[in-house]
Amino acid sequence: VGAALAAPRQSEETFAKRGDAPFVRGVALGLFATDPEWDYGALVEEIRARGATDVLVVVNAYQTTRFASDITLRPGRSPSEATVARTLAQVRANGMRAALMPVVRLERRAPHEWRGMITPADGLDAWFASYRRFVMPLARLAEQAGAERLVIGSELSSLERYEDRWRGLIIDARERFSGTLTYSANWDHANAVDFWDALDEVGLTAYFPVGGSESPTGRALADAWRTPLEQIDGLRRRTGKPVLITEVGYTSQRGAAAQPWEHTSSAEVDLQVQRDLYRGFCDAFSETPSVSGFYVWNWFGFGGPRDAGFTPRGKPAAGELARCFARRWPAPVHVGNES
Repeated sequence: VGAALAAPRQSEETFAKRGDAPFVRGVALGLFATDPEWDYGALVEEIRARGATDVLVVVNAYQTTRFASDITLRPGRSPSEATVARTLAQVRANGMRAALMPVVRLERRAPHEWRGMITPADGLDAWFASYRRFVMPLARLAEQAGAERLVIGSELSSLERYEDRWRGLIIDARERFSGTLTYSANWDHANAVDFWDALDEVGLTAYFPVGGSESPTGRALADAWRTPLEQIDGLRRRTGKPVLITEVGYTSQRGAAAQPWEHTSSAEVDLQVQRDLYRGFCDAFSETPSVSGFYVWNWFGFGGPRDAGFTPRGKPAAGELARCFARRWPAPVHVGNES
């Protein structure tokens, strides 16, 4: 791993020489194995084989409840630093660009609770100090590994209003990481973030509802994406920043179009729904220059025809993604030249 960590970042010129556009055609890879030393190399190779240009490596830390400030890497739920470093090196060794995203999860929560509702009972100082202890070592590791991008936070909606705290965190991250810095806002909360100007790009998830209990296809699905596309383009114009979709994904279940973020449903497995929804997403976004790319959520998991979860592994969605990645994607609009 040490030799790989010393390698410089791969430039956009390098990818252009290979015939790839700078557009991010990426896949998220959660390091979610119970063994903190698990080797994700085989999954990285699978992602490369589908034609992805980028991999978003995801590291989970945990706090006890949404009122706590005890963020830490949990044995059996989080990877070791050596595993993170090895995975980033494997991504780059397979000719793809690497990015790193730390995520806070709740060990105990009510059915309606999630990290977007964190309200630390012992104050903001305690929570942000705990969060800094989680993120800053990863920023250094991402720099050493030559990662292209660091996502400094994911869907922390209830804490986004504390602008000064985030600006301080961004300054600290820049002291440790010289690549692209972004933040991943929830799809319905990106306009509430007031610190986009301190970052290099706008990041948001794309779990927009695009249907009801019966998933739309064809023209109906294209129409369903019209309003989200307008919202994304408005965000790009307002911030003057490129917009990157940090997560887009669908479970292979009936009803996935109505609540794409839902992963605890007991609805029956429907592999075609997942495939159709990815096709609809790719149809919509391959025709617009409003985003600089996307990461599909999430390659981790056994997959297969009986799996109802997000992973496309062993499902028709994997082939659909390969076709999606192979499309000719538009170059993003250069926001700095807009009136």
